[in-house]
Amino acid sequence: MDFANMNIWCWLIPLLVGAICAYLGYLIGKGKTTTIDNSADLKLLENKNAKLQADLDTCNGKLSMKITAPVASFATGAVVASIPFDSAAVKAAFGKTVKENDLKIVEGIGPKISGMFIDSGIKTWKALSEATVAECQKVLDGGGDRYKIHDPASWPMQSKMAYEGKWKELAKWQDKHDHGKL
Repeated sequence: MDFANMNIWCWLIPLLVGAICAYLGYLIGKGKTTTIDNSADLKLLENKNAKLQADLDTCNGKLSMKITAPVASFATGAVVASIPFDSAAVKAAFGKTVKENDLKIVEGIGPKISGMFIDSGIKTWKALSEATVAECQKVLDGGGDRYKIHDPASWPMQSKMAYEGKWKELAKWQDKHDHGKL
């Protein structure tokens, strides 16, 4: 056997087989290109989207009919209490007179901290009840190192009780917890 001729065939045969397979694969693949028609699914989803949009518009229409003047004035910045303030109930629960939206009713908030919250735009029990603990901490951090000792974790919850007029529950909670800590 001649090894010089065999060496050429060892390279030539796999190369020819590979080229032929590549050409046949190209021809087979080219003939099978099909387009998928998703128009039926698209139409179904468009109809579903139109139905959901109609439902949303109906709900928004019902909601806009329910909006009253106090809510609209709240959106413009005027503070309107939707839950009536009962000073007699506050006096019965706490034994002292408290003004409406006085943040000092929350245990842990004194006159200076109350002023800091008012300066930051949190002026009512409702606004404080909607604030996160992180927002309360941010207000405290703005006052410097002297306010690091205060823990605002319970302040939104206490102010929610005050906003909702749950005076007995608030007084009981404050008696049970030491300095407003959870």
